[in-house]
Amino acid sequence: MTLSHSMLAIEISAPGGPDVLTPASVPVPVPGHGQIVIRVAWAGVNRPDALQRAGAYAPPPSASPLPGLECSGTVVEVGPGVTRWQIGDQVCALLPGGGYAEYVATPGAHALPIPKGISLREAACLPETCFTVWSNVVMRGGLQAGERFLVHGGTSGIGTTAIQIARALGARVFATAGSEEKCEVCRSLGAEGAVNYRTDDFVAVMRAERGANLILDMVGGPYIERNIKALADDGRLVQIAFLQGPKVTLNLAEMMTRRMTLTGSTLRPQSDLAKARIARAVETEVWPMIERGAVKVVMDSEHALENAAAAHWRLESGGHVGKIVLKVGA
Repeated sequence: MTLSHSMLAIEISAPGGPDVLTPASVPVPVPGHGQIVIRVAWAGVNRPDALQRAGAYAPPPSASPLPGLECSGTVVEVGPGVTRWQIGDQVCALLPGGGYAEYVATPGAHALPIPKGISLREAACLPETCFTVWSNVVMRGGLQAGERFLVHGGTSGIGTTAIQIARALGARVFATAGSEEKCEVCRSLGAEGAVNYRTDDFVAVMRAERGANLILDMVGGPYIERNIKALADDGRLVQIAFLQGPKVTLNLAEMMTRRMTLTGSTLRPQSDLAKARIARAVETEVWPMIERGAVKVVMDSEHALENAAAAHWRLESGGHVGKIVLKVGA
């Protein structure tokens, strides 16, 4: 089909706060080999977007410089080598960048069908969080039914997703959050234990449960040493971000004597093939959880594309519960 040559998008005018997110007219992307172009209906807002905006998380060399790592919408162009998708298909997709725009190009292997019973608005919340949680909690962390699982930031997009997926897998789930109200949200999603980190010590709570078999952490900093103390023997710590910094001083003797594993990953720099493998696993394992109601999208707020700055203010305020989305073409 014939598309217009230009589109509305949100550019980062300079590294800085949310106000540097600026509406602009930019060229519509052209699909390369194996790529599709999606007319964006909704775009998810994620913390890596804010890090990119602040100049702390550069996109890969081949990626769009525009922020936005997930979206939902309709396929409007199909590049050479794409066989699964056709023009008119509704999809949600993990993106290398460029989601804050009316159109975006992404590898067709990173797109997924909309789960049954899910709106396009909800579907825009799924790719980044589901890919991140499944690849780190299950593929990397090896979570098994009956194990004790702790996730920090339980009411974030990652946290709300991790609680529900771990619960659906049969794990005993624990979470941390910054208020009693947020702790109650964690419990309502399936956490049997929720710790207000402002008033209680998650290390003591987990030790009383014989330690966590697996911890998913995005805080870093002083939490790393505390996580090690909160782990059970043979426990695994999976690090996916460092909101309080990546540099700490650790005595690793405890990790050796108690046979612990410290690992982690970031999603965006991984190869297209690696992300395609995660996509297939998510579609096979997580989509059925969503379709039977075991995993639900937790929505915080929506903002117009032109008001992306307001979405980032909300994200960085710490008050949000669940996902924030931009309404683009819905």
